[in-house]
Amino acid sequence: MFEKLTTTLVLAASLVLAGFVHAEQSSSPPVVGDVVVSGSELSEDKLTGVNAEPEWVQQRRFSTTRIYIQKDPWEVGLEEWYRVRTLDGGRVTQRSQTEVEVGLPHRMQLDIYENAIHNNADGKGWQQEEVAFELRYAFADWGVIPLNPTLYFEYAFCHEGADGSEPKLLFGDDFGQGWHWGVNFIHERRVWGAAEAEWRLAAGISKTLVDSCLSVGIEGQFTHAVGEKSEGILGPTVQWRPTANTHLDLVTMAGLTDTSPHAECWLIFGFDFGKGTSETKGYKPTSLGGR
Repeated sequence: MFEKLTTTLVLAASLVLAGFVHAEQSSSPPVVGDVVVSGSELSEDKLTGVNAEPEWVQQRRFSTTRIYIQKDPWEVGLEEWYRVRTLDGGRVTQRSQTEVEVGLPHRMQLDIYENAIHNNADGKGWQQEEVAFELRYAFADWGVIPLNPTLYFEYAFCHEGADGSEPKLLFGDDFGQGWHWGVNFIHERRVWGAAEAEWRLAAGISKTLVDSCLSVGIEGQFTHAVGEKSEGILGPTVQWRPTANTHLDLVTMAGLTDTSPHAECWLIFGFDFGKGTSETKGYKPTSLGGR
């Protein structure tokens, strides 16, 4: 019953997303004589970050896909994540994650997070899973190199079993007005013991419906664990930003193969502590005095 309900929710959300996109495409600006009235540039597409990144990059847009650097130097953010997966045999796993993000100079960012997990099949209740550290480094200011490549490295101190390492290569950009996307290439493996390793491809695309407030999109992830069958998940995503420094993300993805989870759903709440001052916030070309 839970599996059918989850599938129904995913399909319903997909239909809602399709309706929003269709409405956006079918609408056209009003014409008065020979004058076309069009909206101004979206605020979230303007370059407001110290590294010339647009404002939308500074709020996490997807659950499985990272993009560039979210925080300017010494800015701090806090995120609370909740994930639920439904699997064969009625098994359900839940994960709670608390993450602290700190912007660093030289286009870097440090994230620290702690995970707890619950598996209804083992009878142990909630258990600590891992404490992890991740560091990002962007090669250049936003827009200087095509696709804005960024290196990401994570090390996880696991509560049970071998620790894990996870390097990623991040890409992301925008196109047109209000369209945003990201793609990640990921390799994860245990650092000792059994050589467990997997390759993943994560990607997402979103469309802004209300500037700096509401966006919808679709994201997914393909996973190939060495020696095992591949898995894939895909589904709609919605982000609501009730204030300038908060965001709420809801993601509902369905499994695409027999070995995939039946569903994987995320709920993410983020809060940013301060956005700097007018003297330090915002990109300025070198010709206008630098940053």
